[in-house]
This record gives sequence, C-alpha cells and structure tokens, in this order.
Amino acid sequence: MKKVEAPTLEEAYEKAATQLSCSITDLEYEVIQYPSRGILGLLKKNAIIVATCKRPVVAEEVPSSRPETPKTFETAEESAASEIIAAVKEEYHPEAAVVEKDAVLDSFFESGKEEEPEETVIENVVYDELARVIEDELKALLSHACFAIDVVEVDVIDNTALIFIDGDDAALLIGKEGYRYNALSYMLFNWLHSKYELYIKLEIAEFLTSQQEMIRNYIKPVIENVEKNGRGKTRSLDGILVQIALEQLREAFPNKYVAIKTGKAGNKFVVINEFNNKSHA
Repeated sequence: MKKVEAPTLEEAYEKAATQLSCSITDLEYEVIQYPSRGILGLLKKNAIIVATCKRPVVAEEVPSSRPETPKTFETAEESAASEIIAAVKEEYHPEAAVVEKDAVLDSFFESGKEEEPEETVIENVVYDELARVIEDELKALLSHACFAIDVVEVDVIDNTALIFIDGDDAALLIGKEGYRYNALSYMLFNWLHSKYELYIKLEIAEFLTSQQEMIRNYIKPVIENVEKNGRGKTRSLDGILVQIALEQLREAFPNKYVAIKTGKAGNKFVVINEFNNKSHA
C-alpha cells in the first residue's frame, strides 16, 4: 500500500503506478483528499490517494529488528500543524527526535505531571510559531488586494487566533455595515479552523471594539428584562453582532440557557431562558 500526493489526481495515479511497478489499470485506490486551487494561492490542496496493486507484487524483504509500526494517514492540513509541533519538540529535546509522532503529540496534552511547566513553555513556542506562519500567509493574501493595509499582527492564545489589521483603507476593508468584515471573518475562520483547528477574533482598526461596546449598551435593557421575567431575547442581529451578543449574554447569565436562534425569514437573534437548565427546578 502506498500513500501518494501530487498536484492532480492524474499525476497521483501515475506516481502510484510507478511506485508499485504496475499499470494504472491495475491500481486499487482510495482518494483521501481531492485537489483544490485555493484562494489567491492560499489553502491550496494537493491530491492524496492510498493505492495498492491488484496483481501480486514481490516485495523485497528488509531485515528489521522490530515489528513495523502501523502507518496512519493524515491530510496536508493536519500534517502542517504536526510538522510545526515536531520541529519545536526536536529543538527543545534533540535526544527525543526518534520518538514516534503519536507519543510526541500526546506529551503536549498530558496534564498533572511534573513536566507541566516545561510543556507549557513548549506549547507557547508552538503558538508563537503558528502566529508567525499565519501572519506571513495573511500578509501574502492581503498583498493581492487593492487596499492600503500596513499593519497585520497575529497572536495565538488558547486555540484562538487574535488578528489585528489596520491601515489607510481599513474602513474600506470593513465595508458598509461591516459586510466585508463579516466576509473576511468567515473566510479566515474556515481557513484557520480547518488547517490549524483555531478559532478567530478579527479586529480591523477599532471596528470590533466599537461593535462590542454598541452591543454592551444595547443588551442592558435585555439583561434587565431577563432579571425581572427570567427569560428574554434580542432583536434580529447581523453578522458578527449576534456572536458578540451571545458571548456577552452568556457571561451575564452563566446559569441560563443562552443560544442563537434563526427565524423563519433567516434572521438570527439570541434567546435567554431556563430551557435545558439542569439547575432549574
């Protein structure tokens, strides 16, 4: 069985046939990942297949002092984050470079051990490296746009990418009523969550801060109504506003059910009540 990666499926088939010393018609394969051109050169994906040959192939025996470890297959996106973690682990522990990948990953998520402070340092270094990679890729993306943007900063904290963008055309990047901001947030989330399993907080100039303050003032009477009647809801909110309201209301009512609902017309709003609240008698 061979795992093969190539820019297109056709090239992957040819490469697999060459490695297995058989014709393409003799291949049995499974497509692990279909190719994608990506967006402006980012998020590009190669084709990945796992192939075997239908007819028996005599393989050369390679002496081994121990049983071969079963191989696992991962997508190109998964391997990117794994390679960063492995590189940092090797830099801080060169003597542990031969440790199996699964053991390395497990060490990052173990807790309650004496090595925890050191692991925290390594985790922070991994986050710093991810932040640098994301920042470079985001700068490359924005360089293809027509906007004058001269500040792009990224921090990664607690599985969240904090992104700050500013420049002379920051207002144009936000767009009327934040429609460009919402579109960019959606695109960045899909990219970073699928590739690095990160959530995002996007700040362009002071837009996010001003929206948070606006929602904070708006939900004051909503909070008062819930405190009086035990339940309530917001008006319809667009884009990032509904997420901000959800976050602030959950902070205000940690013991209540707070969730986003969608109306018949597709409008979104936040409801607060005792539904699914186990502590409610």
